[in-house]
Amino acid sequence: MLTKRDLLRSAAAIAAGAAIARPSLLMAQNYPGIIEAKDIAEEGFIYGLPLVMFYAVMQEFAVDKNSGQFKAPFNEINNQHHVSTPEDTAVITPNSDTPYSLLWLDLRAEPMVISVPMIAKDRYYAVQLIDGNTYNFGYIGTRATGTEPGDYLVVGSDWKGETPSGIKKVFGSTTPFPLALIRTQLFDPGDMPNVEKIQSGYKAQPLSGFLKRPAPPAAPTIEFLPATTAGIKDNFFQYLDAALQFVPETPRDQAIRAKLAKIGIGPGKTFAFKKLSLEHKAEILVGMKQGDDKVDKWLAGGNKNINGWNVGSFFGDEAFYNGDWVMRAGSAKGGLLGNDAVEAMYPYTRTDVTGEPLDGSKHKYTITFAPGELPPVNAFWSVTMYDGKSQLLVKNPIKRYLINSPMLPAMKKDADGSVTLYIQKDSPGADKEANWLPAPDDKIYLVMRLYWPKPTPPSILPPGKGTWQPPGIKQVA
Repeated sequence: MLTKRDLLRSAAAIAAGAAIARPSLLMAQNYPGIIEAKDIAEEGFIYGLPLVMFYAVMQEFAVDKNSGQFKAPFNEINNQHHVSTPEDTAVITPNSDTPYSLLWLDLRAEPMVISVPMIAKDRYYAVQLIDGNTYNFGYIGTRATGTEPGDYLVVGSDWKGETPSGIKKVFGSTTPFPLALIRTQLFDPGDMPNVEKIQSGYKAQPLSGFLKRPAPPAAPTIEFLPATTAGIKDNFFQYLDAALQFVPETPRDQAIRAKLAKIGIGPGKTFAFKKLSLEHKAEILVGMKQGDDKVDKWLAGGNKNINGWNVGSFFGDEAFYNGDWVMRAGSAKGGLLGNDAVEAMYPYTRTDVTGEPLDGSKHKYTITFAPGELPPVNAFWSVTMYDGKSQLLVKNPIKRYLINSPMLPAMKKDADGSVTLYIQKDSPGADKEANWLPAPDDKIYLVMRLYWPKPTPPSILPPGKGTWQPPGIKQVA
């Protein structure tokens, strides 16, 4: 599976068994020297990692009907009547709080209209719009637009039309195949029929259909390059070639795109790794490994460490990243398709409060929220358990993958009114099981989610500087 962390960490293994070099036409075409090629490969890997990850998820969700993760073809909504489980493996660190509705858009022929129904004021929902650059270019939902029904227009970068009557807002994507990722809050398992009713009210239609006018000519059929683990390992940059076909150049990425073109990477190109000299192959692999290491270093230190949790602002629009490709790659690798800070904050950790790695095979842990110090949110919060290696949900006997605020009424409070979560692989006992977050018999990765964090103190905002801080994880045995 393309987007798994272990694969994305494997830059050094890419093309490990490459054939012995032979003289190449590329060498006769003023191909960069080995050091320049290495530097371009490093920068190109960082720049391209989110694009390839997004392309691969699109391939699995909207293109390849045999992928095992296929949801629906372009411009059709797929409503999931369940939350994510360990069986959902296409996207790392999946949210298991809110049933998803997924709509992969094709904006080449004409814009698309997304319509939402009336939703109760106490139920959180959000339509997150993400383009192929992994930029969040807009929101519809409880926080952003309220809970009234409405029609919203999503357009491609080349659209020049006027806003039609009846459209509440226009959102512009930098790429032709953006994703509308819809989250609808589930209060408890018995609430699923209510969520399904809301999901049935989400609609998508071409602008011509909304205006009741003849449709323009259909866009041409595309033969997408199948995204496979073997293919990525063999030639990462070939998949970047494929992704870049659907990522129009902008002033922000013009320089890196020009560098990539120098080593044969770009729209309409096929990166010919096997034709390179042995020295070029080796240096390009070194460059990719260095790029991957830079991304990991940013993930480890690009945010503020608060009680062992990494707290920062990961996701946003094009202006938010402002050409910081390391930040964008780190955000994608840390949790692809995440929200802007004002929509959700994601403190995450792999260590306890002392800095020691979390390991369910060696220790038991607790997190204690003091009285009155639960995460301050307008919507809800959760703490989700992931396998420390794959960043996927963890199978466990009670099928509990998170603890969230809707579960609080059933949880046991401490004598002083605080709430303690028990993080361990085995049950803490029947009297504490309501507060138990099952852990793997291995390394642990924890993500706290704060949906629609409160903007005024106490608050986790601004990221890394807020007046509320997540409590540290303590080792108890």
